[in-house]
Amino acid sequence: MDRPVDEHELTGGNTTGVVRVGDTVHRAAGPWTPTVQRLLTHVRARGMAEVPEPLGLDDQGREVVSFLPGDVPGWPAPEWLWSADVLADAGRLLRRFHDATAGFAPADARWRLPATEPAEVICHNDAAPYNMVFRAGRLAGLIDLDTAAPGPRVRDLAYLAYRITPLSGDAFAGVGYGVGHLDPMARLDALITAYGYPYPRAKVLGAMVDKLHDLAGWTEARVDDGGPAELREHAAMYRADAQRIVALVAAAERD
Repeated sequence: MDRPVDEHELTGGNTTGVVRVGDTVHRAAGPWTPTVQRLLTHVRARGMAEVPEPLGLDDQGREVVSFLPGDVPGWPAPEWLWSADVLADAGRLLRRFHDATAGFAPADARWRLPATEPAEVICHNDAAPYNMVFRAGRLAGLIDLDTAAPGPRVRDLAYLAYRITPLSGDAFAGVGYGVGHLDPMARLDALITAYGYPYPRAKVLGAMVDKLHDLAGWTEARVDDGGPAELREHAAMYRADAQRIVALVAAAERD
């Protein structure tokens, strides 16, 4: 008789319904899963070892990928997350991921989110600390690519900036340490530099506003489709943050 497989729910970061089985991770699959697995194969073949290895489906029809050991920060965020090293690591890793997606355009691709023009690269679409793996306080992995889709580089960079500079309304919820020394605009400039494209500050902030409005609409649609009711609070935060960031766009355009 086969021994039962031990499954351990992964509750760190922003995951739900995800389990670890030995050195693998299993999560619910969708119509987009075959495309995402092919994307993982594509970028790993181009030297991007910081993403999981795709391993197909299990006998329950769940997606299976390799487990990347390390820490996935949840909320409240640990103080080390706001270090200059982590900020630079994040910008460089996102650039490497985008560059590795070049040439991936299967005719039969299916994505969970719609493509956004100009479709320069494959965007992660949720590149944020809760989808990153850290070891000894340094960035070591990028996970949860189920919302990946074609789009412009700056849109993905903008969402990363929203979460790590940070400009999100919930960034410091529940923390017990001081954050007054952080300058989000200076950190935004440093992130852009680490990414390696000379985007003006206003362009990234403008892309952030557009992304947040789209994210709010998508989040509300999830609730309407039976998702958790508390997601409406997330959507409200995205809209409020977008309104606040509009003023930052105007200020950046004046500078």
